[in-house]
Amino acid sequence: MEVKRTFDILDFCLKERPLDVALAYKVQGNWKTYDTQTYKDISTSMSYGFLKMGLTKEDKVAIISANNRPEWNFVDMGLSMLGITSVPMYPTISEDDFKFIFNDAEVKYVFVSDKDLYEKVQRVLPNAPSIKEIFTFNDVPGAKNWKEIQKLGKENPNPGKLEACKNEVKEDDLLTLIYTSGTTGTPKGVMLTHKNLVSNFICGSHITPFKYHHVALSFLPLCHVFERMLIYLYQYQGLSLYYAESIDTIGENIREIKPHTFTAVPRLIEKVYDKIIAGGNSKTGIQKMIFQWAIKVASEFEFEKSAWYNFKHSIADKLVYSKIRANLGGNILCIVGGSAALQPRLQRFFWAAKIPILEGYGLTETSPVVAVNLMGKGKTKFGTVGEVIENVQVKLAEDGEILVKGPNVMKGYYKRQDLTDLAIIDGWFHTGDIGMFDGKMLKITDRKKEMFKTSGGKYVCPQPIENSFKESPYIEQIMVIGENQKYPAAFIVPAFSELKNWAKEQGISVTANKELIENKAVIKLIQDEVNKYNQHLGKVEQIKRFELIDHEWTIDGGELTPTLKPKRKIIMEKHKDLFIKIFGVN
Repeated sequence: MEVKRTFDILDFCLKERPLDVALAYKVQGNWKTYDTQTYKDISTSMSYGFLKMGLTKEDKVAIISANNRPEWNFVDMGLSMLGITSVPMYPTISEDDFKFIFNDAEVKYVFVSDKDLYEKVQRVLPNAPSIKEIFTFNDVPGAKNWKEIQKLGKENPNPGKLEACKNEVKEDDLLTLIYTSGTTGTPKGVMLTHKNLVSNFICGSHITPFKYHHVALSFLPLCHVFERMLIYLYQYQGLSLYYAESIDTIGENIREIKPHTFTAVPRLIEKVYDKIIAGGNSKTGIQKMIFQWAIKVASEFEFEKSAWYNFKHSIADKLVYSKIRANLGGNILCIVGGSAALQPRLQRFFWAAKIPILEGYGLTETSPVVAVNLMGKGKTKFGTVGEVIENVQVKLAEDGEILVKGPNVMKGYYKRQDLTDLAIIDGWFHTGDIGMFDGKMLKITDRKKEMFKTSGGKYVCPQPIENSFKESPYIEQIMVIGENQKYPAAFIVPAFSELKNWAKEQGISVTANKELIENKAVIKLIQDEVNKYNQHLGKVEQIKRFELIDHEWTIDGGELTPTLKPKRKIIMEKHKDLFIKIFGVN
C-alpha cells in the first residue's frame, strides 16, 4: 500500500513490516514494549476518544514532553487520523512563549509529560482562554491522564466515522504547526503538511542503510522536525524504536539495546568525543601512547587512502577503534547528524573508527532535509552537507543565499501571509543561509542574518570562522563579534575539561573556571590557538582580540535555542562589559 499521510504508516507496517517491538520505553528500570498491532490499537482508541470529546478537523492540540516516549506517538497518530493539527512545543521555552503559542494557534487541549510541565502550563492557563483541559503522560495528582482518553475511545468505538475522517484527510492538509524557536523575535508557526513530512522520510528510506528489524535509539526532542521526521522514517522502514530514558542515560541505553543508528547534534557528538579522549588520556604507559597514536591516525583519515595508511589504520582499528565501537553497542551503521555544522576533525575521527556520521542540512520550513552526506564512495565530503536529495531543487541567489523548491517546502507561516510572501517567492523558499556548491556537494558558508560589516566596510561571516576555531581541543564555544568595529574579535568559552587536564600537566593547581581563565599561562595557550587558526583566514577575518567566558552557554541560561544554536543578541547583552573591554565602546 502507498503511504501518503503519516498515519498510513500504521497500516503499512502492520501489513508489510510488523514488529514485536515497534516502540519501547523504560518504566521503573525495565523496558516496556509495544508491538505494531498494539501501537495501532492504542492510536485508534485515542482517535475514538478525541471524536467523543468533540474534536474536529483542523482543531489544534499541543504536545509538550520533557522526554521522548510512546505516548507521544499515540497522541500524534490519534490526532493525525482525524486531521487534527498537532502543535509540538519545547518544554524548555518560557511561559511567555507558551502563552503566545497557545493563543496564536488557539490550542484546545494540551498534553504534558510530567508534574513540572503540568504546573508550568497551569500558570499560563488564565491567559490562554482557548485551552479546555490539560492531560498528563505521568500520573500527576489532580490532573487528567492521557489514559482517560484511551479508555473513553475503547468505550465509544466508531469505526465508520473514523474511516470517514481518515478519508477526508488529504496529503496537502495541515499535519502539524511547529513554532520556530528562533534566535530573535516572536516565534513563527511553520505549517507542515502530511506531504511535506512523507516526501522527506520516503526519500530518506531510499538512501539510508537501515533494514527491517534494525534498532534505532531516539533521544533528541520529538518536537524538533528533524527527530520527528526520522522516527517516521524508522517506523516506515520497520525499525524497532527505543526511547532513551534521558540524556544522562544515553551511554547506558546504547550498551543495553545495541542500536544500529541514532540521531545526534554536533554538541552531543563533541561530548562523546571528549569522553573518549578523556578515557584514553587517563591510561598510562604504552596504552596511552597507542591511544594517542590512533587519534593521530584518525586525524589523517581521507576517503582515498594509501596502502601505508590502510596498514596503520588496520592496527589502530584492532587496538583502539574496535573498543570504541563496542562501547557504542557494536552495531552502529551510522549516526545521523544535523542542526549545525560538525567539525571536520570529529567527522574524520568517527569515520576512521567505522562509525560514519552522515551530516545533512535542512530547516523546519523544509521538513527538514534538503541535502545529506551518504554512505558509499564519493557520497560524502567533509566540510559539506552532501548532495541535494531526490525531488528537491536548490539554486543559489546572486548573493549566495540558498533557495529551495520541492514537496518538502512548508505551506507557509501560520497567520503570517506577510512573512510567507517574503520567504517563498515563485515557489522558492529563501533559507537565509549562504552557500556554494563543491561539485555536487552543497556547502553552507554562513547565515545571511549573521554576516556583519566592519567599520572598514569589509564583510565578515562568523559561522565558518567559529567552526574553524572549534577545531581546537581547548575551545568549546565561540562567538565572533565586531559589527561596525575596526576588526573582528571573539567571546570564547574554553573546553574546561581539556583545559584542566592541560593545567594539571603544566603543574598549574588552579581548578576553578574563573581562576583558570585569568591565569596567564592559560590565556597564552588560547592566544596560541587563536594565532594557529588565524593563519587559515583572510586578514580582515582574523580574530584580533578575545575575552574568555568562565561558563558554558546553555539553553537554561538563555544563550542557546532549544536546537543549541547561539542566541547572539542575548550573548552580546550578557557580555556587554567584555565587548566594551575589547573595543572600548558601548
